[in-house]
Amino acid sequence: MITITTTPSIEGRKINRYCGIVCGEAILGANLFKDIFAGIRDLVGGRSQTYEKELQRARDIALRELEERALELGANAVIGVDLDYEVLGQTNGMLMVSASGTAVVVE
Repeated sequence: MITITTTPSIEGRKINRYCGIVCGEAILGANLFKDIFAGIRDLVGGRSQTYEKELQRARDIALRELEERALELGANAVIGVDLDYEVLGQTNGMLMVSASGTAVVVE
């Protein structure tokens, strides 16, 4: 497990080496039945737990890929992480989460 942060540094730890930019991506397709139930939830109000779970899953995958790529470069931390969310496809039926940051070696 490495340190992953959105900040440009890690308080109290000196950056010894910059290893490069790393990215992780996840693209998940929405299931027809999940769409139907989420649509019903949206009509009657409330939060769509189905989409929240899928969003969390996509974010976890993207961050796990980011971590794996940082480790391949010999890093023990990733700083300046940015998370981006997009919908893709003709009917916006796919969710993409991308994570990028700078892999570093810290003390």
